[in-house]
Amino acid sequence: MAKSAVELNGVTYRMPTRPVMVVCIDGGDPSYIQHGLKRGFLPNIAAFAAKGFSVVAEGAMPSLTNPNNMSIVTGRPPSVHGISGNYFLDPATGAEVMMNDPSFLRAETILSRFSQSGAKVVSITAKDKLRQMLGKGLDFGNGCINFSAEKADRATKAENGIDDVLRFVGLPLADVYSADLSHFVLEAGVKILEKHRPEIMYLSLTDYIQHKYAPGTPEADDFFAKLDHAFGRLAGLGAVVAITADHGMSDKSKPEGSPNVLYLQDALDAEFGPGRTRVILPITDPYVVHHGALGGFSRVYCGVGVRPRDVQAFARSLPGVEAVYDKKTACRTFEQPADREGDVVVISNANAAIGSSQAKHDLSGLKGHRLRSHGGLAERRVPVILSSPLSAAYRQRAAAGVRSYEIFDYAINGT
Repeated sequence: MAKSAVELNGVTYRMPTRPVMVVCIDGGDPSYIQHGLKRGFLPNIAAFAAKGFSVVAEGAMPSLTNPNNMSIVTGRPPSVHGISGNYFLDPATGAEVMMNDPSFLRAETILSRFSQSGAKVVSITAKDKLRQMLGKGLDFGNGCINFSAEKADRATKAENGIDDVLRFVGLPLADVYSADLSHFVLEAGVKILEKHRPEIMYLSLTDYIQHKYAPGTPEADDFFAKLDHAFGRLAGLGAVVAITADHGMSDKSKPEGSPNVLYLQDALDAEFGPGRTRVILPITDPYVVHHGALGGFSRVYCGVGVRPRDVQAFARSLPGVEAVYDKKTACRTFEQPADREGDVVVISNANAAIGSSQAKHDLSGLKGHRLRSHGGLAERRVPVILSSPLSAAYRQRAAAGVRSYEIFDYAINGT
């Protein structure tokens, strides 16, 4: 029998009396939703905002996929769960590695705690890089499900809690670089809600469209209209639908269309000498066609004889830089794990991106599109929208500001 409540990371979550669906729109910048509401093609989100709750909230830093998804599903910042980027410099080995293995996760997830307490939990992610961390601790023998749209054809009952996914969803396997990947996640969510009625479901989408198309373009409008339709179907099946994003999205191109990039490693090599500093870009992941591994947040590690304060002073003089922090200040300001932070943090402004060395970035995947990316302070603003109204206590709490990683608390306890 499921428990009446679970406690995790300082928050007590009651057992939902109806399904709670949290959707993370990867790259769901508030401007897309504001445009859609103004143009009238997001009727379900409009109804949620009118009858439920809607606010522009603050996401975790860096404003990237892995840190924010894990903040959302743990209800805590990176300083607690440990996922400080998509990619990091492992202090134990000195190697640069992807941060997508569950062993890097330092906190239990809300999904896992509910699963272990007897609830039926479903987690579906668009890209496979998040699947293992989101699925850590789920009890597949208790009806829990965890798979990615990217590898839906490989799902098995033993490893994912479900098999024959393509037949069940009724859609073909989607290309990882397509809007269809997100639509597959949502259609799977609808079908699973209809058949299995889980207490908790987490759906994480992909930002392929937002990296290529600005608000108001036909492609972006069509994508968000289809998302809105799926949200309405979920709500129509009796679920509390809670919508947020892992990060926003900014145009980081020059007026004529070429990428506006500060190649930080090249600049540091010219100033301090080759090999004396090391730039790590935490946006790096296997899906570089989206952005060429160019984002708004970088970490600099200083070698022998290079003082962080000198790197800070130099970085502040560079074009496109919005903010520079030493390690201690960055950890305090952005709630980062100290052992996974660089000696210096350099953040670009909304209109610029940071690269390492120019020779290391392949921008051919842009194929004539303007560079649109994220990672910095400008992309920290994200929506939080609930299909159901908040209690008076949670409305009062929200008036002081909302963090995106509080969305499970608001959706479960506040409605």
